[in-house]
Amino acid sequence: MKKIYVCLLIIISIIVSFDCEDQFVFQEGNNEQPQITAEQKIVSSSEIFGFKLFKKINSFQKDTNIFISPLSISMALGMTLNGANGATYDSIKTLLELNGLTETEINQSYQSLISRLVSLDPEVTFNIANSIWYLNTMTFEKEFINTNKAYFNAEVTGLDFSNPSSVDIINNWINQNTNGKINEILESIPRGAVMYLIDAIYFKADWKYKFDPSLTGDGLFYTTDGSSLPCKMMVQRNNFNYFSNDLFQAVDLPYGDSLFSMTIFLPKPEINIDEIINQFNHENWNLWLGSLNVEEGMIALPKFEISYEDSLNKTLISLGMRNAFSPSEADFTRMYPMGGIFISAVKHKTYIKVDEAGTEAAAVTSVEFSRSISGFHMILNRPFIYIIHERTSNSILFIGKMINPGL
Repeated sequence: MKKIYVCLLIIISIIVSFDCEDQFVFQEGNNEQPQITAEQKIVSSSEIFGFKLFKKINSFQKDTNIFISPLSISMALGMTLNGANGATYDSIKTLLELNGLTETEINQSYQSLISRLVSLDPEVTFNIANSIWYLNTMTFEKEFINTNKAYFNAEVTGLDFSNPSSVDIINNWINQNTNGKINEILESIPRGAVMYLIDAIYFKADWKYKFDPSLTGDGLFYTTDGSSLPCKMMVQRNNFNYFSNDLFQAVDLPYGDSLFSMTIFLPKPEINIDEIINQFNHENWNLWLGSLNVEEGMIALPKFEISYEDSLNKTLISLGMRNAFSPSEADFTRMYPMGGIFISAVKHKTYIKVDEAGTEAAAVTSVEFSRSISGFHMILNRPFIYIIHERTSNSILFIGKMINPGL
């Protein structure tokens, strides 16, 4: 991954225009107090989950670029929820901030959100694809499969995971559904893996107000340690939605018909970027968006192209999803009634390119399920001690410590 220590905090916003009849449901005899619809609830839940996830990842990765898709991760875990049961179900639902919604409401809201986002702006390419890949020697619950097919448009395929071609088949699906921007999520399929739930997102949009390439010039990007790196800086003067306070400057750069935009937060020179990140939550996000007002000004934005990847196991466990990763505690009996299924890996990969014309971005989230394997499981992939001895007398001939098999 290309490492540039980030002093710009960039968030790609999905601004969804709800029709008046979608926005509120008024209850009789209750002074016409608005009730939030299930779809609005899942949008706000996704915001809360996204900021919580971003802050946790940032706490683990202080000095590196981070670029995640909370929507992709939420979609993959939303499909996972349909196979979870008991405490495992509760922990995933709580992590996704979906308490208060029924399972039907959750699934219908994801379905409605997918439909809305992919058709929202004809000038923006936005695709969401979901898939389920399972070990073809096992039989999984039809209700789990059919629910994800119906609500998440999930493609479902059985494969022989012992055949190396299965890796290529899954990776080719990812490559196709991210327009070639992410070409693989799997290097191999480990022994014990029985299913992959995968979400793929592709986004491509032109700026509403494009940068003039002739104005792009050499610039410097100043890192958190005080050093500087050369970059190509795009420049334009225009009317933008803008907001400034004691902590940061914020500007909103619209795409297409302005239904999608990139909101950029630049910390004031004396403010550490983590101070801003730690203040991100649902309330502040909406407060800051509401504070944006049209002003004329100049913006200089570096061109950049980065790829990012992360294993989310540690992050999700620390956020409360521990039992889903435990072979002894995970309960996915609504997926596989015999039990013994647990999440062994959640992988996330993203890509973004920002230039004078606009933005291209992609994301993939893979949830790997494995089956508890009977008998011991010993992989000598870390330092170990070995002894050569004669068994009848127990005479020790050699003792060794292996710390690097390549030496």
